[in-house]
Amino acid sequence: MSKIKFGTDGWRAIIAQEYTVENVARVTVGLALWLKNKYPQGTSVVVGHDCRFAGELFAETTAKVLVNHGVKVHLAKGFVSTPMISLGTLRMKAGMGVIITASHNPPSYNGYKLKGPHGGPLIPEEVQQVEDLIPEVHGVDLAHVDLAKAKADGMLLDIALEDMYVQHVEKCFDLAAIRKSGMKLGYDAMFGAGQRVIPRILPEVALLHCDHNPGFHGQAPEPIHRNLIEFSKFIPANGIQCGLATDGDADRIGLYDSKGEFVDSHHIILLLIHYLVKYKGMKGKVVVATSTTPKVEALCKHYGLEYQVTKIGFKWIAGIMITDDVLLGGEESGGIAIKGHIPERDGIWMGLTIWEFMAKSGKTLEDLVAEVYAIVGPFAYERNDLHITEELKQEVLKQCGADTYSTFGEFKPQGRDTMDGYKYFFPGDEWLMIRASGTEPVLRLYAGGHTMDRARAILEACRATIGA
Repeated sequence: MSKIKFGTDGWRAIIAQEYTVENVARVTVGLALWLKNKYPQGTSVVVGHDCRFAGELFAETTAKVLVNHGVKVHLAKGFVSTPMISLGTLRMKAGMGVIITASHNPPSYNGYKLKGPHGGPLIPEEVQQVEDLIPEVHGVDLAHVDLAKAKADGMLLDIALEDMYVQHVEKCFDLAAIRKSGMKLGYDAMFGAGQRVIPRILPEVALLHCDHNPGFHGQAPEPIHRNLIEFSKFIPANGIQCGLATDGDADRIGLYDSKGEFVDSHHIILLLIHYLVKYKGMKGKVVVATSTTPKVEALCKHYGLEYQVTKIGFKWIAGIMITDDVLLGGEESGGIAIKGHIPERDGIWMGLTIWEFMAKSGKTLEDLVAEVYAIVGPFAYERNDLHITEELKQEVLKQCGADTYSTFGEFKPQGRDTMDGYKYFFPGDEWLMIRASGTEPVLRLYAGGHTMDRARAILEACRATIGA
């Protein structure tokens, strides 16, 4: 049996290759052993799956192993989002939440994310402890674990997580202000697990890809522009003022303005900080992953907020959110959390916050971006994902580690950060980052420039320098 390792955010593998019933059962045995050690008096686990192929099978496999080990399970019926599992784990005072999802990965993948009792990603050291307990053979006679009997015995309970989540949204947002604003809004679920929420709470929103398609139309459900071309055209064609997109498990956000122009996560983070501090009078620390624009630090200085940088992976941010007074935690990938919710990425929650900002201020998204630019200056961001050979990838990382790259074409670094990958700083808040993905076999290049042409020029210079 192969060694199962948890990456940046959970364990992920290709369905029917490494992602099998047998391996899901192995992971769950490791989890059950960890729980019995951590909670000798007993605890429960909230379990659910998103829209991916065979999610129900893998969620039931997880439930079978847990009840076989004497651990009570709250099993979601039908698909749910990752934030729903995290909220449910917190509300049920469960020892753990498990969501069967590969998030934004291509449709051939599935995965297994662990959520702590705080309602967010399990902290890294505890993830490692669970991983260390995964056996080579699960040893459970899955065919003879009777879930109907487990339900009769009170070991398996149904839980309506989507209802719980929607009620939480209705309590925390001024949905009436959004409805009465007259704004025409759009939502692209990317065939993901958020597809039922927006129609339930804001029935007038124009919808795209809000139906069940486990193959995601053959496309990775990651809310970045190249995957959302249809949505970007749908927006101006239908007079939509702001478009929201979420990924496969609805924890990441993508955003569009009225012209169908993509608004990246760096801009969304800045907009959220601006709204929470200037308009809502909130305070707290801002925690972002190292792949985020330096403009966040500039905005924090403007508002007198403490600023902290972590490694990539929301689990690092969540670990700080459960101990410190954090206003916002966010990543370049579109995973953002804010005070007043759970310490968990939530694409729908962030989208509703932006829509509420627009409704309450009476301003367009473009107006609000201009307000942020007035403080930190305009900028643009672009990312390239390089599908290169493992040999070239390792050679590039080796050269980065040796600090071989003293220049990238016309761009000369003034500083370098090696917290997680290699981030190079150029004059005037322009920057470049080189990092191997923690969830996919790619080398990522990230760049921020004064304009999109500058950001793309930085990426082009980087590719030429590393020979990719």
